[in-house]
Amino acid sequence: KMNRITLGVSSFVVALFAMIFTVTASAAGSINVSKSAEFAVPADKLWETVKAFEGLHTWHPAVEKTDMKKGVGSKVGNVRLLTLGGGGGVITETLMRYSASGKKMTYSIDDSPLPVRSYVSTIAVKPTATGGSKITWSSTFKAKPGAKDADAKKTIEGVYEAGFENLKKVLA
Repeated sequence: KMNRITLGVSSFVVALFAMIFTVTASAAGSINVSKSAEFAVPADKLWETVKAFEGLHTWHPAVEKTDMKKGVGSKVGNVRLLTLGGGGGVITETLMRYSASGKKMTYSIDDSPLPVRSYVSTIAVKPTATGGSKITWSSTFKAKPGAKDADAKKTIEGVYEAGFENLKKVLA
């Protein structure tokens, strides 16, 4: 009996390590970007500006228009098409999680001219101690085949920074 117990525990430990290694290995090669900006407006006002899944074009300067391919509003599973200005193409995104009370949404890019794949991003708004607000836009993704990690990361950082700069104008 002792040998069976020892063998069972050993098998469990080996299986556990195999699971941990698999999770770690699948995250290998992922790129993480997180950018934040603070605003002198209350969190409710900032969230009101960015919360609409169908409204990215109202505050991001690179997006010419937003069309809903599936669904209406900010409902999980809805799909939006973002037409980029200057003939930059179309990005297809799916809303994965949405919390109006938590002032947070998570979406994925399904198809895009950007040099990224397996892209999942979260936009979150929180109040600051001074009565203002802070927005954080973060993502995890991989570079598309043929693209360099550094170029993919720089592209996404530029997208976030351009959005924050334009939000300053929109909220002024």
